[in-house]
Amino acid sequence: MFVKDYKYFLKRDLGPFQGKRHPRSEVATLFVAKLFYYTYAIVIPLLVLNVAWWQFLIGFLVMHLTAGAVLGIVFQLAHVVEETEHPLPDEDGTMEAAWMIHQMETTSNFANSNRLLSWYVGGLNHQVEHHLFPKVCSVHYPAISRIVREVAEKHNVPYHHHETFREAIASHFRTLKRLGSGATV
Repeated sequence: MFVKDYKYFLKRDLGPFQGKRHPRSEVATLFVAKLFYYTYAIVIPLLVLNVAWWQFLIGFLVMHLTAGAVLGIVFQLAHVVEETEHPLPDEDGTMEAAWMIHQMETTSNFANSNRLLSWYVGGLNHQVEHHLFPKVCSVHYPAISRIVREVAEKHNVPYHHHETFREAIASHFRTLKRLGSGATV
């Protein structure tokens, strides 16, 4: 938010992008959006709240740490569980499976029937559908998931899912234990 976004945005060489130059409009958008965020998330609260700066700082840090922890847990439960695969590209940098099959092999859903959890994480517990249809609003994921599961079964494509949050956590810990013992992914 304060360093990393600028660092990666302004880097000329990043991953497969070499000599990347952003149009001025994108640079302006970054700086205007950051200024807007700093204003509504920091400046205005400091002006209107009757709290000491250090109390605000604690709240600000707790807010971001909580959001980061929630996202970290969601992504771990969606990708680091027993059923998901972790394929590597061949010597030419090519992946064996087509993009859509790759998404199905490497992603898992969890607790899809838990409406409160789905609301809290913005539908990211429907991670398979999120990967396949990233521009579709998450309120449609429950309906889409039934179709995706049916089509996957029909075509013998994996559809990974844990019925409950607890099952997903247990699978994640078993995976960590297996990986920690030196077993391959």
